This record gives sequence, C-alpha cells and structure tokens, in this order.
Amino acid sequence: MSSRSATMPFPARLKTELQIDTVLLTIVMTLLLGGLVILASAAISISDNATGDPFFYVQRQLIAAVLGAIAAGVCLFIPMQVWQSLGPLMLFAGLALLVVVLVPGIGYEVNGSTRWVRVGIMNLQVSEPARLCFLLYLAGYLVRRNKALREEFVGFLRPMLVLTVACVLLLKEPDFGAAIVLLATALVMMFVAGARIRDFLVFFSTAVVAMALLALTSPYRMKRLTGFLDPWSDPYDSGFQLTQSLIAIGRGEWFGVGLGDSVQKLFYLPEAHTDFVFAVFAEEFGLVGSLVLIALFLALLWRVFKLGMRAANAERFFEAYVAIGLGTWLGLQAFINVGVNMGLLPTKGLTLPLISYGRSSLIITMICIGLLLRIHHELAVDARPVNRKRGGRK
Repeated sequence: MSSRSATMPFPARLKTELQIDTVLLTIVMTLLLGGLVILASAAISISDNATGDPFFYVQRQLIAAVLGAIAAGVCLFIPMQVWQSLGPLMLFAGLALLVVVLVPGIGYEVNGSTRWVRVGIMNLQVSEPARLCFLLYLAGYLVRRNKALREEFVGFLRPMLVLTVACVLLLKEPDFGAAIVLLATALVMMFVAGARIRDFLVFFSTAVVAMALLALTSPYRMKRLTGFLDPWSDPYDSGFQLTQSLIAIGRGEWFGVGLGDSVQKLFYLPEAHTDFVFAVFAEEFGLVGSLVLIALFLALLWRVFKLGMRAANAERFFEAYVAIGLGTWLGLQAFINVGVNMGLLPTKGLTLPLISYGRSSLIITMICIGLLLRIHHELAVDARPVNRKRGGRK
C-alpha cells in the first residue's frame, strides 16, 4: 500500500482498492431479487394458511439474504490463502456437521429426513455448509497432492475415501440429492486437476453398482424411481408431485398466466415454494420466462468458469479449483432442480439456488458468491502491476 493510500480514510481506500466483478454481482442480484418476487407469489397461499401471514416465508428468506450478504462481505475480505491453510479444519468441520445431525436429540426431523440442527432462531441444513467445507478441503488437497493425483491411484483414492464417508453420512439422513451433488462436484474438480481417466472408470463402475444396489434394496427409493418413470400410472400417490408440476408447466404455455395467477400453487402442488418453485414460475411466466431464467443461470456459470480459467492461467490453482467447484455445484443443483420439475430426473429435494425458499441454502450460496468475488479481487490486484509495467514499456 502506498503512503498516500495509508493516509486515506478507510471508506476511500475501500473504494479504491476493492475490485468487484460487476457482471457476476449483477447476475446474482437479478436472480436473488427476482427470486424474492417469485417466492412471494409461490408461497403466499401456503404462508397464509400455515401462519396467517401471507408474506411469512418471504420475510424469513429476506432475513436469510441479509445474513448471507453480511457473511459474503466478510468472506470478501478474507484472503484465499487463509482458506487454503484451513483445509484440514474444513474437513473436520464438514464431517462433524454430518455426524452431529444424526445424534438423537440434536438432529431435527422434517418429512421423515433428519437433515437439520437448531441454530438460534433457524434450522440449519447441515449438508449445505458441510459441502462447502469439503469443497475447500478438496481444492487444497488437489494443490498439495497434484503430482500423486496425476500419477498414482492412491492419490485419487485418498480424497474419494473421505468423500465416500461423507456420502454415507448424507445417505443416513437421508439426503440422496446432496450426496450426488457433492460427489459429482468433487469428480469434476479432480478431472480438471488432472486425475487419470482409468481411475475415474474404476470409481464410476463401483459407484454405479453401489447406487443400483442402494436403489434396489430401498422400497422408498424404488417407489420414487418408478413414480418418476411413469407418474401418470399413479397420479394420486407416487406420481402426485410430478403430475402436478407438469400440469403447472403446461398451463404456462408461451407467456404464462401472469405473476400471482398460478392455480397449482393453491395447495395442488406440494412444496411449491421450495423444490417445485420452478413449476410455479413456468406457470406464471411461460416458456419465454423459463428460458430467460435458465439463461441467467447459464450466464452465472459462464462467469464463474471464466473466473476459474483466469485463476488457472495465473497459476493460482487453489482459486481455480474453488471456482470450478462452486460453479459445478451451483450449475448442477440448478440443472437437477429444473430437471425434477420437468420430469427429466427423479425427485431429489434440492432447491433452486437463489430462488427457492431455503435459508441454509441461500446463506451458503451467498457465501460462495463472496468467495468468488474475493478470487476476482485477488486476480485483479495481481494483474495491476503487470499492466502498469507493460504500459511503461510502451
């Protein structure tokens, strides 16, 4: 920092020195603010019936957005090197969260799944912060052990054993969707880091067999799977959610029935404000609105992956792996949620990032955005001296 900067007031220094990715921030704010509007429409009847306040869920989501913005702001001022040094602690924290939620009397059960712990005035879905902890740990491992990852099966096996333990704990809740997202995100990060294809083939073969056995030996999962394959064969039981979602999407046609005029949200479509908020959106804004929403998510992914490539080109590999991991996580979760709503995938219980009601999901997503903005800031700061030097040579 120059002597002139040192004498400047803190707000002025902050304005001068903080480098913000305005494109990424604009996309995120558009999704977040639009999501609050969509949620207000999707949840109004459910809120009024459950609490007597039609905006109960929106108010809680807004509080979570504020908390998430504060947490993202804190992350914006923490150097990425600090997160890299905390890798082992992140691993311990992630495993501890997944174990604690299974302890009787601590874990909080909702709809037959024990995924939450009470933290102050809200329930924390532990899979959300745990996933971020594992991602940060894995990014650090890929930097430290990159040579072993590229040349030895043991280098591939070590993180996969840790992630397998995490997935087993997630399946005990059960939270099959979170396990899938965690595993897929980790595999993408390891592929980008240079893991050998044959190691992937060995693991994929084992994973596919294990998942098939898991589905076949669980009547609950088999029921959901068969309901997804042919929901109209049992539209009032196993296929009820999906058929109501498809009806909502079909009613939207090209331009939708209009904001607030959805019929399916009036107690026909279960979880209209969480897992199936996209169906309500499609009903009210139609195919055109749905394509715009999907385009916003694609723009978000493009910006995040571009950030990851910039970090890799600058040889900041921890930051590159974190960006790729976060982009894969957000993109995969959005893809699965939309796919479930459209009947392309079995129900997974995953929220639509920045849109669905889910305070834990929203807060952690905002923290992820804070980390991405920090990566952009550090890359921009690193590039400034180089630009000045090149300018001087001219």
